[in-house]
Amino acid sequence: MNPAPTVFVIDDDEGVRRSLESLGKSAGLPVQAFADGPEFLKACSPETPGCLVLDVRLRNSNGVDLIADFRERGLILPIIVITAYGDVPTATRAFRGGALDFLEKPVSPRKLIERIREALEIDGRQRAAAAKGAAVEQRIASLTPRERDVHDLLLQGRSSKQIAETLDLSVRTVEGYRREVFRKMQVVSAADLIRSHFLAQTAAAGTA
Repeated sequence: MNPAPTVFVIDDDEGVRRSLESLGKSAGLPVQAFADGPEFLKACSPETPGCLVLDVRLRNSNGVDLIADFRERGLILPIIVITAYGDVPTATRAFRGGALDFLEKPVSPRKLIERIREALEIDGRQRAAAAKGAAVEQRIASLTPRERDVHDLLLQGRSSKQIAETLDLSVRTVEGYRREVFRKMQVVSAADLIRSHFLAQTAAAGTA
C-alpha cells in the first residue's frame, strides 16, 4: 500500500512550523515539519509522495541551495519556497532549481493551501506517469534479442514483410515474434505499441 501524500515543511522557526502544521491539518492534510534539511532527509525518501514547503533563510543553510541537494538525491517533490525576504535574484535561483512557486511571507493561508493542493496533484500525476514509463521499460527488458529486433522495427512502422526482409527471416517467423512482442508488451497492435512508447517517453520528460 502506497503511503499517503504528505506536506513536508522545513523552517527553523518553531512558531512557523507549528502554524503550518495546524494549517495543513485543518485542511485534512498530513504534515511533517522539520527545522533543517538533514532532519528532513532522514524522514523522506524519493519514494515518499507529497510536496515540500521550504523557507529560504534557515539557521545553518540557504533553502534555495538545498533544492539542488534534494534533486541530486532523487527527491522529485514539488517545492513551494516561502520567505520574508523575497528578491528577484533569489526567486530566479529558486525557479531555476526547480521550485514550483515562490511566496512571500506573510502568506495567505487560503492561497498557501491552494498551492499545496496543486503541488500534491502535480506530484501524483508525475508519479503515475513515471510508474507507467517504468512498466514499459520492464516489459522491454523481458524481450529476447530477436524479439527486440522485431520490436524496434515495429516502432519504425515496418510491416511484417519489411521486417522479414531486413532480418532475413520468413514472414511466418516474423509473425510469431510479432505476436510474442505484443503479448509481452501488453498491446494488441503496432499502433498500440507505438502509443505505449510515446506515453513512456512523455512520462520520462515530465519527471526529468
